[in-house]
Amino acid sequence: MSNRPVEDEHLRDLARLRRVRDRIDREYAQPLDVEALARGAHMSAGHFSRQFRLAYGESPYGYLMTRRIERAMALLRRGDLSVTEVCYAVGCASLGTFSSRFTELVGVPPSVYRDEAARATAGMPPCVAKQVTKPIRNREARAPSRS
Repeated sequence: MSNRPVEDEHLRDLARLRRVRDRIDREYAQPLDVEALARGAHMSAGHFSRQFRLAYGESPYGYLMTRRIERAMALLRRGDLSVTEVCYAVGCASLGTFSSRFTELVGVPPSVYRDEAARATAGMPPCVAKQVTKPIRNREARAPSRS
């Protein structure tokens, strides 16, 4: 007995999830919600969320917020926008949620980051600054070594 139909369906699901992830990467500043993303993948919201987490290691909302925070970091490094302007520019509707998530991912509040990053990346090409300042999610952070 062959598992081919199950494998084919799994590959179709992965392709749909990849398209949704690409959409999040492109449209991070737009109002996106899990239900709409799930409809685009032809899945229920619950199934979509579970499959997305299995495929990418985080929820669709977590992935969206990480993309928004990464873009916010780039805007804050420029130094010409206020934290509120950056919050809305990356698609967040709540300054409180934006600040909390930013602090959780980056380790400092957005206003502190703006001041410190502008000095730390001065003269650095933007492509290098982006790589050097990329946020480290909690599961990616290395445990401190014990000597």
